[in-house]
Amino acid sequence: MSKGIKKRGGLHKHLADPHPLLRVAYFLVGALLLVAGAGILWAALTPIPDLNSFDSRKVAQSTKIYDRTGKTVLYDLNHDVRRNVVTLSEISPNLQKAAIAIEDSDFYHHSGVSFTSTARAIIVDIKTQSFAQGGSTITQQVVKNTILSGRKDLIRKFQEWVLAWKLEQRYTKNQILEFYFNVTPYGGTLYGAEVASRAFFGKSASDLSVAEAAYLAAIPQLPTYYSPYGNNRKDLDERKDLVLSRMKVLGYLTEEEYQAAKKDEVIFSRQRDNSILAPHFVFYIEQQLEQKYGPDVVTEGLSVITTLDAELQNAAQTIVKDYATANTAKFNASNAALVAIDPKTGQILAMVGSRDYFDEDIDGNYNSAIALRQPGSSFKPFVYATALEKGYTPESVVFDLPTQFSTVCAASETTNSEPPCYAPGNYDDKFRGPMTFTTALAQSINIPAVQTLYLAGIKNVIGLAERLGITTLGDAKEYGLSFALGAAEVKLLDLVSAYSVFANDGVRNPAVGILEIRDMKGKVIEKFTAAPQQAIDAGVARQISSMLSNNEARFPEYPPNNPLHFNEYDVAAKTGTTNESRDAWTVGFTPTIAVGVWAGNNNNTPMVKEIAGYIVAPMWHAFMAEALQKMPEEVFNEPPAISESAAPALRGIIYVPSGAGTQAHSLLHWTDKENPLGPPPANPFRDPQYAYWEYPIQTWLANGSPTLFGAQATSTASSTPGIGIDGSDIGGQ
Repeated sequence: MSKGIKKRGGLHKHLADPHPLLRVAYFLVGALLLVAGAGILWAALTPIPDLNSFDSRKVAQSTKIYDRTGKTVLYDLNHDVRRNVVTLSEISPNLQKAAIAIEDSDFYHHSGVSFTSTARAIIVDIKTQSFAQGGSTITQQVVKNTILSGRKDLIRKFQEWVLAWKLEQRYTKNQILEFYFNVTPYGGTLYGAEVASRAFFGKSASDLSVAEAAYLAAIPQLPTYYSPYGNNRKDLDERKDLVLSRMKVLGYLTEEEYQAAKKDEVIFSRQRDNSILAPHFVFYIEQQLEQKYGPDVVTEGLSVITTLDAELQNAAQTIVKDYATANTAKFNASNAALVAIDPKTGQILAMVGSRDYFDEDIDGNYNSAIALRQPGSSFKPFVYATALEKGYTPESVVFDLPTQFSTVCAASETTNSEPPCYAPGNYDDKFRGPMTFTTALAQSINIPAVQTLYLAGIKNVIGLAERLGITTLGDAKEYGLSFALGAAEVKLLDLVSAYSVFANDGVRNPAVGILEIRDMKGKVIEKFTAAPQQAIDAGVARQISSMLSNNEARFPEYPPNNPLHFNEYDVAAKTGTTNESRDAWTVGFTPTIAVGVWAGNNNNTPMVKEIAGYIVAPMWHAFMAEALQKMPEEVFNEPPAISESAAPALRGIIYVPSGAGTQAHSLLHWTDKENPLGPPPANPFRDPQYAYWEYPIQTWLANGSPTLFGAQATSTASSTPGIGIDGSDIGGQ
């Protein structure tokens, strides 16, 4: 009997004192029910507003974007909101069907919430912790755009569901659809289909064609990203096609109507001018906000403090406009862009995407600061930096001689670049003989750059560039040795960010445009936190900074007084010009600021054939001169010394003693390209490029070693330890 009592007592004790994991589970379930109950209670007590109350509510909750001081308003995202309320009968049936097809195909059958779409969106929201995913019905979107405000969270989701259900109880489906077309944001100050239709197409929403309706229906998901005036027109076109496809699937279009709408070329109206400051930067920031917080972020009443320096931005806009306007007549270069970054933080100080955002003739609203363009020789520092990482030095000797690099062609075909052959030349069709990495980079000579790429390895160069912040290169298999000359696509913003790593002793700070975000009650919901990472060795960064700031190494390609040089400051710089002169670049830095400028035409037509030093370097110099007055003066740290034990060819020595005389060979002869600081290769002929590099060198020697930068290379006696790049004696090994 007592045993039974004990058993019951043990069971009772177990029930009264559950396992700790069960207690946690009970607590979580209880908390969830409490949150859900609170949300439902709040929603139940929240009145459904009338259509006439929409405007005043949203204007009061406008999101504002400020400069870094928090005092200058760059843009009020909801200022001077434009809305024209119309009835559903004044909305084209094409647009009604297009919106339902892409936003809520089950609109006429649910009671406000589509649980399948919601479940899918919640899973993504939980993973990303953003609560900004789609999945909302048209009814829910009306709720979000008219009643709810504030940051996205789980409670708000519960509120949204209940309010959507309440809205369905009070209004008919057609009334809700009418609300939707009157309150939906279409970007900037455009609210409602009628205003958007007139702004984009110059016609009433009642007169939209199928293709125009598909475009308009495509925009509300991400109004800034899908703006027809921004950089993502291709993505907008693809989403328009998706809308048309959905309309066909749902039976709204016949096959013939679908095909006709896909082929219909829609022309968007000219964008209107307004009082926005730094428009390209503002919309760059707004797009980030939209992607993180959802398309209705413009009405959330946020205060966004950006990294922008208003003074530098004003100077940048003026300089870009003045120089780009002049370049139109001089070089047929109608446009330009500029980015300035603080290397110590990654903060964007200035961004200009064109000479005039509102100039339709040059597609001024297109942000060339974040557009993909070929970098030309401005990419070469990443090639040389990768070689330096492997153990090569700034004094390593390379030969600027006519060279065939394709091993399927003969080594003697030094002028044949017809595929599959590859024998690149220089911009001036001249060849300069032996030169150091420093001189080759400073004068932007092509053949040494291609040789250096081979030594470094394409895959390694891509890896280094990506560590520094270049995000658009893709797989190494896509490229050949022309990759050394900038045969890729990059963004100006990424390029400047990557150069800033050299300025900062190899430490990368990702480019950032936002310092702080506060909600409408003043609560901080996002704040900039530095995230520095050592992307490359500090010694390599210092070597590149030294190479790019060596003004003497630019001679004679540039005179002593040139636009890349500042007498009183340590400034590093590199230019770049692409084939057919479609792009011209100058990117440079001090320890306190990195600045890049691009010039060209948005439609990719060629400029006058000229080097970037003449087209765009003066513009870069003008802005850098303004910026240096604001920045603390700092000098670059000294690069590491070159070891005396390094191979002679790594120390600037051309001729090396051998037997009864001297020899000159390529780096492939003196160094193992995978371990240049180790012993020389036992049999350099095993390298497939060896014979191709040796052929022009031996031809050059046989012709009497022509001029070396104006100094005749004299013959040398066997007793001579070595002869340097300028013909002077250098100590033996």
